[in-house]
Amino acid sequence: MKKTFALLALSTLVACSGTPNLEDEALSDRQFNLEEFFDGKTIAHGQFQDVFGNIQRRFDVQITGTWDGRYLKLVEDFTYDDGETEQRIWTLEKTGEDTWKGTAPGVLGAATGRENGDTFNWTYRIDLPVRKGTMRVKFDDWMWLLTNDRVLNRAYVSRFGVRLGEAIIVFEKK
Repeated sequence: MKKTFALLALSTLVACSGTPNLEDEALSDRQFNLEEFFDGKTIAHGQFQDVFGNIQRRFDVQITGTWDGRYLKLVEDFTYDDGETEQRIWTLEKTGEDTWKGTAPGVLGAATGRENGDTFNWTYRIDLPVRKGTMRVKFDDWMWLLTNDRVLNRAYVSRFGVRLGEAIIVFEKK
């Protein structure tokens, strides 16, 4: 009985901990360049679901991006399904051919990211606004350039090393 329980617990832990890897084989020959995709107007549609698969919140985002050759500024205007709104303004700096760092209100320290082929991975800690205040969480954010005007985003959200859920977002270039 103990062996069965231990095997079940290990299986659950492994199932909940798998995330993509930047070294995974590319699924296309596209090159994701953040500054090209997000320069101008973008819209996004997404939802957050907890680890049990329950949809907790849906949202739309209007994004205005400006690229000056070194910095990408993203003004994100969120509208949630309950009518609540939020604005987040990111300032991202291109630090190398494929590397980025960025800041936004609520982000602790600097967010860091790297592009590889059609994939971008972005990690950061943030005091995230929630319905009853803020919650300090970590984002492990993955983006894949599906077409020249569409990006799929899957962000794994955790607190104290325990996954709380994930956000799934589709960005569309306008």
